[in-house]
Amino acid sequence: MNMSFKKSKLSVCIYAALVGTPLLGHAYSIVDNETSHLTFSGEAAAGIFHSQERYDSSDGSPSWQEGYIKYGLSGDKKLANGELFGSVSALSGGTWGDGDAGGATTSDERKTDIEDLFVGYRADQFEVSIGRQPFKVGDGFILNGDALNLGSALDSVATEITPNRGGGIWIAPRKAFGNTAILRIGGDEGWRSDVYWLQSDNAGQASTEMAGINIENINQYGVVGFLYNQGLSVDKKESSFFGLDKRDGQKTMSLRYQGNAGVENLFLSSEYVKQTQGDNSKDANAWYAEAGWTFADTAWSPSVNYRFTRYENGYDPLFYGFSRGYGTWFQGEVAANYAGTSGNNIDSDIHSINIKANPTEMLSVGAVYVDISNTKNGTGKNDAKELDIWAEWVINDHLIVSPLVGFYTPKASTSNQGNSDTNMYSQIIAIMPF
Repeated sequence: MNMSFKKSKLSVCIYAALVGTPLLGHAYSIVDNETSHLTFSGEAAAGIFHSQERYDSSDGSPSWQEGYIKYGLSGDKKLANGELFGSVSALSGGTWGDGDAGGATTSDERKTDIEDLFVGYRADQFEVSIGRQPFKVGDGFILNGDALNLGSALDSVATEITPNRGGGIWIAPRKAFGNTAILRIGGDEGWRSDVYWLQSDNAGQASTEMAGINIENINQYGVVGFLYNQGLSVDKKESSFFGLDKRDGQKTMSLRYQGNAGVENLFLSSEYVKQTQGDNSKDANAWYAEAGWTFADTAWSPSVNYRFTRYENGYDPLFYGFSRGYGTWFQGEVAANYAGTSGNNIDSDIHSINIKANPTEMLSVGAVYVDISNTKNGTGKNDAKELDIWAEWVINDHLIVSPLVGFYTPKASTSNQGNSDTNMYSQIIAIMPF
């Protein structure tokens, strides 16, 4: 969430909780000796949401709540030439109230299921793991876990498939791919690589199966990366319902950079994606370029970032998700999460300005402004603007709170936006590591 190259303690805590990374410092030791470790860890999060407008066929101003509890065990055992490791966790979550403003949840969602279940082996510069686990590349522009958490709203029309994943459309507690095989080679500097096979069990993602390779060079100037991702198969009924047939045989290649180019307080990030669709539909590309500066010697160390993003018509964002904070990669809390005007098979140009300051080590405040234009093949029918103002506060080791208020104004009333009124949207998220 810190727009500088290094994350603050605050940002690490919130980022870890929301993207599924274990929260360091909140594990309880069960076994702890020279050769073996077994720990219990858990986290919970809850959100309260309100939107003056809806973006489905319903009327009214919905208020709803989302929450989850995740709990599990992780361990490792030293061997002669390496280490075995693994993790198992379960997750209970749901949605309450009126259901979300986009109509993906109804408030009837309740689910408890296994979240992580994987084993692996690591040695010097080498790691392999298999099982149920999240997986991320770069800052999540293409792959950032299997985090689409649809609810029961489609149950009445999707009679042959099961889109309901337990709800929690914003918090997105379930992030693990159903099955994986991941090989990691290299360390924290120089060349490294991930070779992976991923199998989603998420109907909203058409249970996509894919494999690929990520190659990175990590040096004093930043990280340069190349990704090749090959779509292998989809569930035919699910892909037909959600319009994702093109993932069967789809090829996605990207080149990216993130770092400071050797200049302290500078932040640069960019990625170019070329995508060839498996159903022979038109190829589609996407790219972004971002630059920011942190005024480290000024009170509160404010930072300002500007980013331009281009999604071509028909581009498939695949498994993108929340990574560096608000605006990555849900650009506009209302636009991306509910109104459907940002980042999901909708061609657009997006200008984004992100301002952040740190009044204390444990408190950050900021604002994100997005201008979505050139949509619907240049007709502008889905053009919109949004301003989100937020704070992130680590109250203590077991409570992190992040309130946000947003103002979303679409250019015109369209079928997927529902109306052209300015929407005042609010949310407050509480994250509770334990």
